[in-house]
Amino acid sequence: MHLISAALVGSLGLIALAGTAQAARDDADDYPYLPLDHPALQYAEHPTNDPVSRLQVQIDQGQVKLDYEPGRWGYLRSLLKHLQIDVDSQMLVFSKTSFQAQKISPKRPRALYFNDNAAVGFVQDGEVMEVASLDPTQGVLFYSLDIQKSQTPRFVRRDSECLRCHLIPGTLNVPGLVVSSVIPSSDGSPRFPGAGVIIDGRSPLSERWGGWYVSGTTGALEHRGNAVAPDPLRPDMLDLRDSQNLTSLAKRFDTSAYLTGMSDIVALLTLEHQTRMVNLMTRLGWETRAAMQNGKLEDFRERLDFLAEQTALYMLFADEAPIKDPITGVSDFVKNFPKRGPRDKQGRSLRDFDLSRRLFRYPLSYMIYSDAFEGLPEAAKQRVYRRLHEVLTGKDTSEKFACLSAEDRRAVLDILIETKPNLPGYWRTSHAAAPAVRNTAP
Repeated sequence: MHLISAALVGSLGLIALAGTAQAARDDADDYPYLPLDHPALQYAEHPTNDPVSRLQVQIDQGQVKLDYEPGRWGYLRSLLKHLQIDVDSQMLVFSKTSFQAQKISPKRPRALYFNDNAAVGFVQDGEVMEVASLDPTQGVLFYSLDIQKSQTPRFVRRDSECLRCHLIPGTLNVPGLVVSSVIPSSDGSPRFPGAGVIIDGRSPLSERWGGWYVSGTTGALEHRGNAVAPDPLRPDMLDLRDSQNLTSLAKRFDTSAYLTGMSDIVALLTLEHQTRMVNLMTRLGWETRAAMQNGKLEDFRERLDFLAEQTALYMLFADEAPIKDPITGVSDFVKNFPKRGPRDKQGRSLRDFDLSRRLFRYPLSYMIYSDAFEGLPEAAKQRVYRRLHEVLTGKDTSEKFACLSAEDRRAVLDILIETKPNLPGYWRTSHAAAPAVRNTAP
């Protein structure tokens, strides 16, 4: 349970926050540390097959050339293009929570861009670009690329620097993605270092985005974005005046210094879902491979059931934080993200947004299509498939899945049957025998 509390002082536009926070519920107990050099893992030495390592091979072989723009952008545009990351995913974080912290401030936020398999961090006048890249078996790998022009640009693994923040209980103690919400001072320094809240799709929206710029509207919701705690004598007081429902950030900093002037709220919400989804799949894969390597897969069955259950719960948005007022983004992300995945014959996709009561219209994670899911050991993947099938076909109607209506379950089942290759045979058999349910999703 999050241990950070809030008390609103509405008339002054201030929010008082506790000075301590816990990374992520009880993850430290449920996901103990795994040795990175375990024979089944070999995180630092194992051959890689992620987007960045594949791009490096293409560069080395002369098949791809990263274009360099002198001055402001350097390799940024070209790198995003070759990693197939769209500019509309841009998010801006102004807290000093990067290893290039001295270059970051509310006037010069760090830009982040992402897709399903990679993320790029760009700091104005920084020394390197920061890149996270998802390997189907190894999980998230961390690289840097020098800002300066080079005859042969080279990505460098940065495990030692990055794992200080990306191998913690909040990442399930595997190298993973993390989004945090902090209480920033006027220069972006966290008022309480090490006390940020780790954010994912379960986190109340009121706790999110401390230290981030947020473009978009949230109705009556008061979140922590776009705000600082300016008074050192009251370090736990965020000044929320003029910080909510911003559709432009031009008054906050020079937006012309970025590929776009936005830090889209829908992109933020999507990344926050994706972070824990990636970490859960990585953890499930790592533990299963370790059990197989140790010859103890049968003894691992109970633990496998637990890991698969946690993965299925999150995939089905069973404990998703509700959206109480409609959310509206300001970039093309909300239009373009749904175009990037498959659709069934009715035109439905797991990437379609809702944004009025929950993040997605059809409650199953689009990451089921990802290489990370396909790269799971067969025993792990089949256990997740079984749990998803039990819930979606109504065999499991337990309270923890009460948020899923019969229409939700049938719609997701229909979409998967038509769009997901290599589903176990029993999915299609049971689907053909099931009575049709009229789709009433909004």
